[in-house]
Formats: sequence, structure tokens, C-alpha cells
Amino acid sequence: MNASPSHQPHPAEWTETQSLLPSAERDLPAGRHQFHKEQMMARIHEDLRTPRTAPVAPPKRPNPFLRRAVLLPAAAFALAGAVVGGLALTGGGAQGGKTALATGPALTTQVGVADAKGAPQLLGRISLAAADTSAPTPRKGQYVYIASKVADTYVKDDGGAKVVSDELHTRQVWEDLDGKDGWLIEAGATSDEGMTLASDVSKTGAYNALVELPTDPDALLRQIYRDSDAVRDPEVPRDQAAFVAIGDLLTESFPPAEVSAALYKAAAKIPGVVAVNDAVDATGRHGIAIARENDADGQRTEWIFDKKTLEFLGSRDVVVKKMADSPFEVGTVRHTSAITERAFVDAAKRVPGQAS
Repeated sequence: MNASPSHQPHPAEWTETQSLLPSAERDLPAGRHQFHKEQMMARIHEDLRTPRTAPVAPPKRPNPFLRRAVLLPAAAFALAGAVVGGLALTGGGAQGGKTALATGPALTTQVGVADAKGAPQLLGRISLAAADTSAPTPRKGQYVYIASKVADTYVKDDGGAKVVSDELHTRQVWEDLDGKDGWLIEAGATSDEGMTLASDVSKTGAYNALVELPTDPDALLRQIYRDSDAVRDPEVPRDQAAFVAIGDLLTESFPPAEVSAALYKAAAKIPGVVAVNDAVDATGRHGIAIARENDADGQRTEWIFDKKTLEFLGSRDVVVKKMADSPFEVGTVRHTSAITERAFVDAAKRVPGQAS
């Protein structure tokens, strides 16, 4: 998949019925992208993504690797962070500095209608479509390459707390099949050249770990609950943590077709999962969604799929309930992402089609 937005409006036009500006920085909403993104613990993420002006509490600007670190465990789904798993982060640019990201008004969207009864049927169709997908099998020594467009909304203290959003920007991740070696390039989080992601332990969610997951939905869901319970933030409800864990494995990983199909079937068994009639990914593509609301923060995590092919497009976190202690209004998009390319490549920092 190589989709990319063709029109990029001014930040003042940032709504999800239009394309978003491609450019530079991103934040993950607390508890969500909370997501993956690679095996680092929250402490490390804060160092990576400390904003130039400190955000106000209670909402905190999450970091590019926060989601998995918050919700997932050391066994099959957790990311082993530097503190617990020997992860090393090494900046890659000679200049060393991170690219500053411009900000605009909060990203907003129309909240789609949720249908609890329609979720099992839709997930059944998505599972069948995933199982029918012909995905390549990597060779030893190859890397998973995932490119995406991402943006976040957060609170910024700039002479007065206000809700702002980063420009939509590109995120590129390379990861070896064990998840022990990789590279990240993301404006606002790394230098232009990127940084090394290295660990002395295998990453759960890496390709070789995904291959070993059970494909029986019941067994798979038991493992997801067991592993997410081991590291779940106490403020994140158990069912929400399991839902987010599955979403992480679908987003910045490259599961074999049979594993993807099993993950969707497992998700259908989580209480509170709903279908959403309309959702928009970071590049402006409309689709249908599978979602679950986190009652603790009023945010709904949505997995977005093409309405015709049921291909996974991306995900987003939308405020669907106003919380008394939160500055975020209903319809605020806390995080949005769209996968633009996913492939196996022969080396880190190499993109598909590039000569060896």
C-alpha cells in the first residue's frame, strides 16, 4: 500500500474530513498509543519526546513508543524497555537536534455512530479478508519496514494552556525479525537521520514472535489478557488494555495472514467492542471501524478499514465523552495514524524498491 495525501491544507483547516498537513511531530494520547511503538518504557519515551514547553497536567504528551510500554508485557506482547530489557537508543544525526514541529488547532472529527450488535459480524468479515490476504514470507536477515502518517492533539503550556495538534508527519520504522535491532526516523522524535533501536531481548510483536502466537482465538485472547494484565496501567480497564494490545500488533507489525485473522476473531470476544459507521484515517481516507471506548478517559480507540476491501488502513483515538477534568472536547482526535507502506526489506534504513 502506497497511499499518500495529495492535498495538504493549512493547519487551520485540520479536520478529519480533509487531508492533514504532512510534516513533523507527534504525541500519543494517554492510554492509547500508549501504542507500540517499539519496546520502550515510558521513562525513555519522555526523554525522547519532551516538548520545548512543558505540557500541563493532567493530560501529558505521550511519546512515540509509549503505548506498548504502558499496556503490554514482557512475555508475548510487551516491549522490553531499556530499563527492564536492555534497550539502547542511539541518536543518529551528526547535528544531533530534533526537527521542531509546527502546531495548529486541535484536530476534530464527527463522531461516528457505534453499533455493538454489528461488531461480531464485521470482525468476522474482516477476519476472512485477512486470512485471504497473500503476504510475503521474509527471508532470514530481512527487516520489517513500516511507513505511516501520524499526528496528535495535546495540551501545550505556551503562556497559557491550550489544546493544539502537531502537523501530520511521516514515521518510518525498521525492525529485524526478532525485534532486537531497528531504526526509527520521525520528525520531532529523532534527528533527520533517525536513531537506533536496539535490545538484548527479542521483542514481542516482532515478526518471529507473531509467528509463534496461537491461531485459536480463545487461546490467543487468554494469552493477550494474561500478558497485558502483567504490565497494564491500573487506570486502564482490563478489557481496554486487551483491545489496545491487539491493535498494537496490527499496526506497527507485520503479522502473517493467519495470525491477523485470529487477532480479529479474538477482538470480537472482548466486551464493549463496537462497529463504527464512519471513521477517517490520518490521510483523509474514510472507512468503517472496529472500536472500543475507554470509560476511564472518555476516548474511543478505532481501527479503520477500507469499506470495500476491509484492508486495515490505520487507527485513531477520538474523545467521545467529555470528562470533568479534561480540556478535550467531544470530537477531538487525540491520535491519528495511517499506514502508507508495509514491506520486508534487506536492511535497516532501506526502503522498498531501493537497490541493495
